[in-house]
Amino acid sequence: MSNDRKIQFREMSYDQFLAHVETIAHQVEEDSWKPDYIVGIGRGGLVPGTYLSHRLEIPLLSIDHSSKVHVFSDALLVHLASCTQRGERFLFIDDINDSGKTLARFRSLIEEHDGELSNFRFSVLINNVSSRATVHYASETIDRQSDKSWFIFPWGSVASRAAQEWDAREDPERLGLTK
Repeated sequence: MSNDRKIQFREMSYDQFLAHVETIAHQVEEDSWKPDYIVGIGRGGLVPGTYLSHRLEIPLLSIDHSSKVHVFSDALLVHLASCTQRGERFLFIDDINDSGKTLARFRSLIEEHDGELSNFRFSVLINNVSSRATVHYASETIDRQSDKSWFIFPWGSVASRAAQEWDAREDPERLGLTK
């Protein structure tokens, strides 16, 4: 498949976003595992993280991943890994689990630094069942093998269509734009 394929955009309304946050909040509340902190993954998980933090009344931390300045995010992950050894629990949240690269990278770094994996959980608004990474909580499930939509979340709706198109094409693997 070539990278010049037309992108199909799918806009998420603010009300849909709130419903997703509420679904994840209920899943967390129903689970016996309770986080000490919500960790918003930048950039797409920062807004959901803020809302979930307020909804669950759990403090919010953030880790930037979208800037690709890995030394910054890696240092924070190493620190969080050491915190789990003391029993602290962290619920990471992102907007979507597409290819799974972000979550796999985070899990790998946590493991490499002897983090207690049972003290980390991952949540997303939208989970791709074909992803290489799994999540503990999700509000909506898609399969990227058939659904190639690029989701426009409320915070991304302020970007120009050209910027949205660039974001969609930045990692061709996410939408199957490459073989």
